[in-house]
Amino acid sequence: MAHHLLASVTASVSELKKNPMGTVAAGEGFPVAILNRNEPAFYCVPAKAYEAMLERLEDLELNAIADAREGQAIHKVSLDDL
Repeated sequence: MAHHLLASVTASVSELKKNPMGTVAAGEGFPVAILNRNEPAFYCVPAKAYEAMLERLEDLELNAIADAREGQAIHKVSLDDL
């Protein structure tokens, strides 16, 4: 069965167990696909890449909210009212 890998670097579960930080470093800041019996089991994502993904997702969610509110009435409020 063919699998679509979403990482340019792969490692086996055995390699990950032997040297976890080396496996992460092999990705050079990008995710590493961890294979179990030559099938992707999960992705090892460095902390900075994970944080960037979450920030991007948050931005997309906020944009969707803003787009949904487009055309609604605008209510001006002063800072003193808050």
